[in-house]
Amino acid sequence: MPLHTRILIGLVVGVVAGSVCRLLLGNDPQLQQFVTYFAEPFGRLFMRLIFMLVIPLLFSALALGVAGLGDVRTLGRVGLKTLLYTIFATSLSVLLGLVLVNVFRPGDGLTPETRAALQEVSTAPTPPAQPAAGENPVLRVLYAIVPDNPLRSAAQGEMIAFMFFCLMFGIGIALSPPAKMEPLLNVLEGLYEVVMRLIELTMRLAPYGVAALLFTLTARFGVDVLKPLLSYMVVVMGGLCLQLFVTYSLILRFLGGMSPRFFFRQASEVMATAFSTSSSNATLPTALRVTQEKLGVPRDIASFVLTLGSSANQNGTALFEGVTILFLAQFYGVDLTFGSQVLVVLFSVLAGVGTAGVPGGSLPLMVPLLQSVGVPGEGIGVIIGVDRVLDMSRTVLNVTGDVTAAVVVANSEGRMPVEK
Repeated sequence: MPLHTRILIGLVVGVVAGSVCRLLLGNDPQLQQFVTYFAEPFGRLFMRLIFMLVIPLLFSALALGVAGLGDVRTLGRVGLKTLLYTIFATSLSVLLGLVLVNVFRPGDGLTPETRAALQEVSTAPTPPAQPAAGENPVLRVLYAIVPDNPLRSAAQGEMIAFMFFCLMFGIGIALSPPAKMEPLLNVLEGLYEVVMRLIELTMRLAPYGVAALLFTLTARFGVDVLKPLLSYMVVVMGGLCLQLFVTYSLILRFLGGMSPRFFFRQASEVMATAFSTSSSNATLPTALRVTQEKLGVPRDIASFVLTLGSSANQNGTALFEGVTILFLAQFYGVDLTFGSQVLVVLFSVLAGVGTAGVPGGSLPLMVPLLQSVGVPGEGIGVIIGVDRVLDMSRTVLNVTGDVTAAVVVANSEGRMPVEK
């Protein structure tokens, strides 16, 4: 049975069992002891296995992702245009998601009593300190981003500062002589592969971990605690659809010189493959063929833009991460300042560069973002059960964004066939 099916079964079992126990037993001491000494520890151990891999994954994935942009120098204008488009489109995607989640506030459906109880049982890091009177908020954000000691930042949970160090490390690799960097890149690639295999092994426990987490949640607070989850899914799917059919259509029309109707008709095979595999990497061969044969993008541009985009141009993932972080902040009653939301935008874009193009590859990278803005990292367990459907959908946006980028870059170079 596929893993996502088993995770869904675990979600249903956890919700139903926890709700029935809550309905029949209420606050019975024996039920609370079972939750406290068995269900909750099992769920927390599952989450700790994921947390354990965050630091090596961040370091290897972000450094390799940014280092891969070293090819931009050799490809001149094409590489620069691809990079600028990626930043532009991904930023639009994250901003769209943050606007939607601030307008509809899907995480606000809990009663104050339930939210207070959730905060009491959650292991939350210390929220970011509020700026002192007279303190420049821009400088405060910059100080939070740039670390004076990256190892200390990692140890103390200051993950945004550690991510900045990983970014700079990758830039240093990209600007260094390739021959001298090859051994270091091999080490980073080996570390990345080891971490990905360990994440794969850990995710085999996901059906049981999800069941334990949701049983704990519903047995303590009842099924009403999961109502915001449905609103969250609607907001994520709405944002993905708006980015796909509105933002991309405008980009194609005004920057790509192509009819959106023609584009989506020709790219339907790519979108179907992305939805079924949930993997940008697995969809890459189909995307290359369709982009060249059906959309008329020259082979050299298609190869470069799509290969880079499979790891760096993650519009759907960035939107999903931004929405999820703000949703969980609302869910746990963490009031994010404007500066904190700016950090969410910046590092959702950055995390998109380091996200693995495999199913569920974005989940581990969300943990440090959550912790950096004062939201419990364990909150990721709330959305794991519904992530498969969202993962399939955001992969469609990721891959379609890569193909759109190839069309835009080729058109800017004057190398597209007659307008379609």
